[in-house]
Amino acid sequence: MPMARLHYAGILHMVAATAAQPRHSSRETAVEKAYLEDLAPGQVFTSQARVVVETDAIKRFAGEFDPQPWHLNETVARSTFFKELVASGWHTTALTMQLIIQTLPLSEGIIGSGVDELRWPRPVRPGDTLRLHCEIIDIQESKLRPSRGTVRVRMTTLNQDDQPVQTMVAHLLAFRRSGETT
Repeated sequence: MPMARLHYAGILHMVAATAAQPRHSSRETAVEKAYLEDLAPGQVFTSQARVVVETDAIKRFAGEFDPQPWHLNETVARSTFFKELVASGWHTTALTMQLIIQTLPLSEGIIGSGVDELRWPRPVRPGDTLRLHCEIIDIQESKLRPSRGTVRVRMTTLNQDDQPVQTMVAHLLAFRRSGETT
């Protein structure tokens, strides 16, 4: 299947061209906002943004939200299941949210209505560099509110070795351009 390159607000995306989608030239097209009608299953959004996870940030987040020894102290962490200091899964989720905002150019911002299949297949360690890979897997237009719909997006947060550190399927609201309905 041919791939088209789209450029959304400084972020390069590879989009599978299908019969249902208009074919784009290999030239990049700048788009700051994506509306419901711009989205299709199979579209992929990959962050150019990277987040470097620092030791102090791991401890600060854990101190406030997940105060367990493997998140707070390197010495104590060596005697735990992880054998080293690691970030809380909830910290990974918060960092992923930061990447989502920088990666998905939804017209009205990122408004979630739920998450399925949240997994942390491997821990995030100090010094890891995270990036995000998103694939649209389904779009449901609202029957009650034709001005919007729900987009299901498979999101994989990857470390610097391209290993997944978090996976989830997010349900996000997406809105039509003003006045457009099907």
